[in-house]
Amino acid sequence: MVASLYNQRHQVVIIGGGFGGLYTAKALAKADVDVTLIDKRNFHLFQPLLYQVATGTLSPGDISSPLRSILSKSKNTKVLLGEVSDIDPKTQEVIMSDRIVKYDTLVVATGANHSYFGNDAWKEVAPGLKTVEDAIEIRRRIFSAFEAAEKETDPVKRRALLTFVIVGGGPTGVELAGAIAELAYKTLKEDFRDIDTSETKVILLQGADRVLPSLAPQLSKAAAESLEKLGASVRTKTRVINIENNVVTYKQGDEIHKITSKTILWAAGIQASPMAKILALRTGVECDRSGRVMVEPDLSIKGYKNIFAVGDVANFSHQNDKPLPGVAPVAIQEGEYVAKLIRRRLRGRSVPPFKYNDYGSLAMIGQNAAVVDLGPIKLQGFFAWIFWLLIHIYFLIEFDNKLIVMIQWAWNYLTRKRGSRLITGQESLALAKVITHQPTMEKTVKA
Repeated sequence: MVASLYNQRHQVVIIGGGFGGLYTAKALAKADVDVTLIDKRNFHLFQPLLYQVATGTLSPGDISSPLRSILSKSKNTKVLLGEVSDIDPKTQEVIMSDRIVKYDTLVVATGANHSYFGNDAWKEVAPGLKTVEDAIEIRRRIFSAFEAAEKETDPVKRRALLTFVIVGGGPTGVELAGAIAELAYKTLKEDFRDIDTSETKVILLQGADRVLPSLAPQLSKAAAESLEKLGASVRTKTRVINIENNVVTYKQGDEIHKITSKTILWAAGIQASPMAKILALRTGVECDRSGRVMVEPDLSIKGYKNIFAVGDVANFSHQNDKPLPGVAPVAIQEGEYVAKLIRRRLRGRSVPPFKYNDYGSLAMIGQNAAVVDLGPIKLQGFFAWIFWLLIHIYFLIEFDNKLIVMIQWAWNYLTRKRGSRLITGQESLALAKVITHQPTMEKTVKA
């Protein structure tokens, strides 16, 4: 009897427990619908702070919350752990490996992965930062490099171990570069006996003419200056043309440069998750060059008013004639809008097209240094840093995460120690190899 009553209600299926999917489910908590949230992870990850896990400031559990715990009070919502392999818009079914889930409304919020612009071989030597596993692997590579340098007697090999290259000057790249520079020049400077960590080189390569191009030019300039002040080197108008054998080859103007580095990190591009291809195949919807699904003004798929795409998997280009950025506030607002649309449709009411309210952009550079663009109000330095802290604490999902992160940040601020500097997992082949090439750290040739 319970099952039959359950199936009589409007069935909303959400694929993905990131910001878009989670906020859709939360906004439907009191609606007269049954919600099924499907994710291959059992937790929601607060990705904006993932770089702090990668650099030892926070632990994975500090920025993760179990989906069941978050939605435990939403009695109309159930969570399924698993991966969706296909969808059938005709029968309105979501296909998983162990079951088929029927839907009346489908919300796809599966996010994005790294894009190496056709150079997938670079993935092994230049990991990106999207998942907890990515963060743990990057953390292992960073701290293993310092440990290996402590034992290395060859100065050429040691310099390679103490050289960190970050490709991409968006928020992730800038924050990684700043955090690694702080590690080398402040946090670790008293921890080693046979190396001077101040000899570390942190090099940020950016294809555009400035870092953080989505921010106002004066803030981009301030961010670059803050990175340089920390000790990082910012190189703009660059194009990486090869990554092989611990050597990054990039072109800048007419010159080709080579940098030998044991730790190369990727923050230069994204592509939509594989679910976007499935949507395109099953519905005929168009995708952009990054694989994102082109959505209608109400975030639905063309020809399918009951299928929606939100967050990084969607390309919404109906505002200012350009796609909305792949940031958490966009996904949150899109998720809440779709939930509102579903509720009103069930009451026979309509809603106007989605409109994103851009409250600003921000990026952390280092301790006491950040940039914040709030439109007419632009902040940099200490007050921007305080604002960045408050905003990220506010958007953390659960109270215990907020409390733990605040305590951790306060302790790090007072002591400059990072308590999560753990090296876990097996030593990578990249660090196990011996550098036998490149007699100098950097080499420049004319193109």
